[in-house]
Amino acid sequence: MTGRVLIVGAGPGDPKLITVRGLECIRAADVIVYDRLVDPFLLDHAPPHAERIYAGKESSSHTLPQDSINQLLAMHARLGKSVVRLKGGDPMVLGRGGEEALFLAERGIPFEIVPGVTSAIAVPALAGIPVTHRGVSNSFAVVTGHECGLDSAPDYAALLRSAGTLVILMGVKNLPKIVAQMLLAGIDPETPIAAIEAGTHDEQRTFVSALGRIMKESSEIKPPAVIIVGNVVLLRDRLRWFEQATQPSPVHP
Repeated sequence: MTGRVLIVGAGPGDPKLITVRGLECIRAADVIVYDRLVDPFLLDHAPPHAERIYAGKESSSHTLPQDSINQLLAMHARLGKSVVRLKGGDPMVLGRGGEEALFLAERGIPFEIVPGVTSAIAVPALAGIPVTHRGVSNSFAVVTGHECGLDSAPDYAALLRSAGTLVILMGVKNLPKIVAQMLLAGIDPETPIAAIEAGTHDEQRTFVSALGRIMKESSEIKPPAVIIVGNVVLLRDRLRWFEQATQPSPVHP
């Protein structure tokens, strides 16, 4: 009897931000295949018998390649197990959840997608930066800053012009290249930009600057970080709340 795979979004970092359905899936799991940014506290909710398999990825090191992860999910499901694929944020927002679901669908393996709170929206919100705000920006674009080699790099400048707010995930390593592209494309060097480290965790800190000056602080920014470009960043001075509640002095150059 074939089991099924539940592709679950763990949320933006803080384990309390997982959905009720996501937690239900973990509590009923036989196998959990989890990513690097998943808080280990969530694994404590799994049954004692559940097998826990780490499949974390960093830009320079993959514990398991994607093909191996796909095969692992299918193998355990074919053994009749309830398999939770636990991914940071939302699995369908730059999380390769669609690739895994398609792999399973093509092999007739039942699956369910459990949405999560994406860091693209939640992390800026906790830093006091709404990705949209009436009179400032009525749309936003979410892109990856990590060049995986499969697709051409996004046109960051064009996206910022059309969307008003640009949210960049996995972009710390390539931030110099991204900033240079925007400036060469004519984006105003005074355009506000923020980089938020360790979003939703107590150690969260935020760097705020202008596009033309952010590189002076870039060496201090450590992944994981969410980068936001656009005038919504200016709202942070009035809306920031999380860091004031958890830290004595958030970084604000």
